[in-house]
Amino acid sequence: MFIYKKKYYLFVENTRKFNLNLIKKRNKFHIIYRNNNTKEKLLDLINFRNNCKKKGIHFYVANNTVLLSRLRADGLYISAYNNNLLLNIFSRIGYKLIGSAHNLKEVDIKVKQGCREIIYSRLFKTNYNYKKGHLGVNKFNMVSIRSKVELVPLGGINKDNLSKVKSVRCNSFACLSAIKKKPAKIINRLF
Repeated sequence: MFIYKKKYYLFVENTRKFNLNLIKKRNKFHIIYRNNNTKEKLLDLINFRNNCKKKGIHFYVANNTVLLSRLRADGLYISAYNNNLLLNIFSRIGYKLIGSAHNLKEVDIKVKQGCREIIYSRLFKTNYNYKKGHLGVNKFNMVSIRSKVELVPLGGINKDNLSKVKSVRCNSFACLSAIKKKPAKIINRLF
């Protein structure tokens, strides 16, 4: 079964391991480069960014304003723990800001930071030992109705429950773990 949404956000931690040829649709996919563990060469990141641009894939950098300007990325992804309100300057310059939140208090902070879209987690149950609880489709839909900005569901989305995302009140969704494990199985079901 295929999932039809306007946008798909894919978290990538290593550009060398991600195959851009899997993505066939233009202007629907948004890659968020979030690498906290290893350092990649700037030249490799620039090449990856240029390939994204050629394929019509939007490219965002997580929490690194220096890398944002060096790569000329499309925007900045602001993690839930980043509460710096001065980041709204980048929104005024023309970059798109995407935030991350786990509760309504964090959503309010991301709105003050200038985020147009907020990735809100956890939609489904995950296997992480240190992360407990999840919203489910009904609670996410209630929070989404009350929100002033567009909420993007994240968490526990895999090939088995991908069809449940159809009933979520949103125009997009984000994948993290499923993209790391089996990117081809998820991307082939997205249109």
